[in-house]
Amino acid sequence: MDTPPASVPTPEPESEPALEPDPALLVVPVGSSPDTAALPGTVEVVAPDDPALPGALARADGLVVWDGSHPGVERAWRAADPRRLRWVHTSSAGPDRLLFPALRAHPSVLTCSRGVLDTDIAEYVLACVLGFLKDLPTTVRLQGQHRWQHRLTRGLAGRRVLVVGAGSIGTRVAQVFSVLGAHVDGVVRSPRPARAPFGALHGPGELADVVAGYDVVVVTAPLTDATRGLLGAAVVDRVRPGAIVVNVGRGPVVDAGALRRGLLEGRLGGVALDVWDVEPLPADSPWWDTPGALVSPHLAGDAEGFAERLEVLLREQARRFVAGEELLHVVDKEHGYAITPSLTT
Repeated sequence: MDTPPASVPTPEPESEPALEPDPALLVVPVGSSPDTAALPGTVEVVAPDDPALPGALARADGLVVWDGSHPGVERAWRAADPRRLRWVHTSSAGPDRLLFPALRAHPSVLTCSRGVLDTDIAEYVLACVLGFLKDLPTTVRLQGQHRWQHRLTRGLAGRRVLVVGAGSIGTRVAQVFSVLGAHVDGVVRSPRPARAPFGALHGPGELADVVAGYDVVVVTAPLTDATRGLLGAAVVDRVRPGAIVVNVGRGPVVDAGALRRGLLEGRLGGVALDVWDVEPLPADSPWWDTPGALVSPHLAGDAEGFAERLEVLLREQARRFVAGEELLHVVDKEHGYAITPSLTT
């Protein structure tokens, strides 16, 4: 959910050979491909389903998996025995989809793209919450019916907001909501004294007891063994009547079925889900036609210019790797989150 303060250097085990002066970087484009012209070293681009991938991985010093995840990467890893590999980078903010067992056990350093999408995601969360508070779905529906129907809506100022996950995304969400007059608390791995922008920080074990005290619940937590199912039915059923729930973390952190029941029973004031257990969301999913639901295709952070910002980070990471400097946003592979300065230990 949250990340401990630290920045750790690239490990240099004594048994590994020294990094070559012209290191080999392997880029695996799952969706789009980054501009590799400005990357240092010798760069090879191989598709995730290319039979040549195991061989390319075996001779690589660094691996970049770009714009998604693909089972071909894990298959190639098993076939390649990538002994040279020192560094793996993902363009995702959350590394969970790349953390297969062999990579977890490998001595290479894994980095992610934490921090690049924070503001875009916070803006998206704010848009979802304001849309529900201001009853925009009804306004759009009435417009389509050519009906003028005056009514009262709700405001954000003074509302109590709970952010589940106080890493960089959750902190940015809290900052944005606080500016508009909301009181924001967070959920972190263990309770501790809070500091701005959070009024209080709760531990996961407190979630079921405190969740009823909030008008808005925003999930930004990454998917780890500890966060899977964190907002299960027992927690969802205790959410305050009329509350709004937004998930921009990972689908399996939340029991989506319990949220849908809450909408159908009229207990929840709106549910916005940008992440899902299965992506893409199947065309026959009942969520598409669920009243009070906002369904989006994992795009909360994908605003104009985001790809360019991801590439800026990649170039800086590659420069640091070749120069033997500390890498940014190193992932604790055992626990599944980035190790960076934040509100956590």
